[in-house]
Amino acid sequence: MSKSAIAHFALFGAALIYGANYIIAKSVMPNPVGPNSFIAMRVLGACVLFWLFSIRHMRLPEVGDWWRFVVCAICGVATNQLLFFNGLSITSPANASIIMTSNPIIVMLIGALLFKNKITWTKIAGVFIGMIGAIALLWMSTLDQSRMSSFKGDMFILINSISWGFYLVMVKPLMKKYHPMMITAWVFLIGLILVLPFGGLGLKSIDWASLNQWQWFSVGYVIVCTTFLTYLFNMIGVNYLSPTAASAYIYLQPVLAGVFAFVFSWFLELNYTGDITWQKVACTLLIFAGVYLVGRTEKSEAPAVSEVEGKID
Repeated sequence: MSKSAIAHFALFGAALIYGANYIIAKSVMPNPVGPNSFIAMRVLGACVLFWLFSIRHMRLPEVGDWWRFVVCAICGVATNQLLFFNGLSITSPANASIIMTSNPIIVMLIGALLFKNKITWTKIAGVFIGMIGAIALLWMSTLDQSRMSSFKGDMFILINSISWGFYLVMVKPLMKKYHPMMITAWVFLIGLILVLPFGGLGLKSIDWASLNQWQWFSVGYVIVCTTFLTYLFNMIGVNYLSPTAASAYIYLQPVLAGVFAFVFSWFLELNYTGDITWQKVACTLLIFAGVYLVGRTEKSEAPAVSEVEGKID
């Protein structure tokens, strides 16, 4: 199997895990586990796993690369995870998964802003169409009477998506010099230092004895699958594909999240399907169309991507 095929399989696996995570993580937040405390557990557990599995690849980053590791920790761990879980705790899984599909568009804009990547009229049209879908969804959140979604929560998810976009762009040059496991281990160690002030103390207030089997499973799933495995899968994807191509898999998440919403509603009596409306489906389709237009010229621009990577090493 080619390295490109392995990368695509890894990214699909990450999308599958993320699709279930919207429901699984939501089911234990904000009670009995607060979002910041959940992030502290998530980053601590994943940090231990990454260091255990990267011992033979471990070395100190070069002095000139430390700033990039810190930026990746801020964007890919601290800001990304804190805002995502705080947003998910007060908005609906459907809204969160739809907003995250804007990520490929954000990656493209970041590349254009920081590294002068070429933007074609097709991509401009894609950005415009995707923005219409995202803005319409945010506007619907302000009118939601069921309180299943919220504008504040949706904005947290959107900023989280922007932060993840910066991470995908900034981590790519490091892949040329270091092993993916080594990169992620250092990024999570720095990220752990950043998130502990927000959620570390909250761990003491959790009534651990009251957690049921499903809640323990949810905590374990988020640490092992949503964090350790997905970051590993994304590293594999980014290593062999461009950031835009890697981020394009995110458009599977609303579909998978919708499937899991129906499955969990059936087996666990957790109703997360009530706010899936035709209007939100229309917003999703608009964002999908925008993502397609942004990514359709990906292959033809491969040399330009390599040229940019050379400049930012």
